[in-house]
Amino acid sequence: MKLQYVGAALVLGGLCFLGGCAKSGDSTTTASSNSSTSGTSGAKQSVVYIPKNTGNAYFDSVITGFEKAGKEKGFDFTTVAPANASATSQIDFIKQQIQRGVNAIAISPNSPDALVPVLKEAMGKGIKVVTIDADLEKNENARDAVVLPVDFSIIGTSQIDLMSSLIGGKGDIAILSATTDAPNQNAWIAGMKKALTLPKYKGIKLVEVVYGDDEPQKSQRETEALLTKFPNLKGIIAPTSVGLVAAAQALETAQVAKKVQLTGLGLPNQMRRFVQNGTVQKFALWDPGKMGYAAGYLIAGMFDKSVKAAPGGSFKAGDLGSLKFGDKNTVVAGPPLVFDAKNIDHYKF
Repeated sequence: MKLQYVGAALVLGGLCFLGGCAKSGDSTTTASSNSSTSGTSGAKQSVVYIPKNTGNAYFDSVITGFEKAGKEKGFDFTTVAPANASATSQIDFIKQQIQRGVNAIAISPNSPDALVPVLKEAMGKGIKVVTIDADLEKNENARDAVVLPVDFSIIGTSQIDLMSSLIGGKGDIAILSATTDAPNQNAWIAGMKKALTLPKYKGIKLVEVVYGDDEPQKSQRETEALLTKFPNLKGIIAPTSVGLVAAAQALETAQVAKKVQLTGLGLPNQMRRFVQNGTVQKFALWDPGKMGYAAGYLIAGMFDKSVKAAPGGSFKAGDLGSLKFGDKNTVVAGPPLVFDAKNIDHYKF
């Protein structure tokens, strides 16, 4: 199996997204229980993961990674998920888990600010808090550590570099994002805008950024509106798996794939058809399951005190080997990949 890693020419590429929570009844819950023990007391420890919302295969992969780690390390694992991606709707879910008395909360936050008070409340009660896939920028004291799929600081440049290679370094482009409050999306878009100031990308013009709220129908409508508003549009970047699929469907229906190039961050299983039929030439991502797996090992190590989250430290993460803590207790789970027609069939997530 030949992997196409984002190299020097592409500076590494990535992904991520989704929204928040809804009403407490608008959620799904799954759980797995293991017979092993974890923690200094010998009792099983409980871990809950709160994704940004339901209906996203990306977070399903994260859950699969957590489940594998739970079986190997012996903690009880549960996941609860909101139905939508608003900035504040995860708050009630976090409060519910505090009341349950869970030992650790892992969360993919919808907002870097709105969740801070309730996460600090959780930490005050001795609950371990680990953010996944997105962080609480400028509020890192509201969590113990963050597990990211790749080095997010390079994603903006890598996405522009990938688009540049598809449109010959010249033309108007647009961005289809998730929600306006999604911290990872906003950081990547800022990186894209910064990259576009570089001389090598002077022929590329960003004409608009639109938001599909990680809802398939809205994302598709936003893409269709871009095609109408900008008849000379050369490319669209969708750094969110929901948006990338929706945009691909819109381009496929409009039969403009040869005129408008689409790239972004998405799952191979969801994008396979669009790559095989030529709607999308290349897109990027990573294995989101590695984040859940790495976070599971990190949390288990904090339970039994074999792991101390501190810059410069490291811990063993099962199949992933040794992972290091970077600045602000940041852990990177692995390198990103660029998918195309030559390699996409090798990946089944």
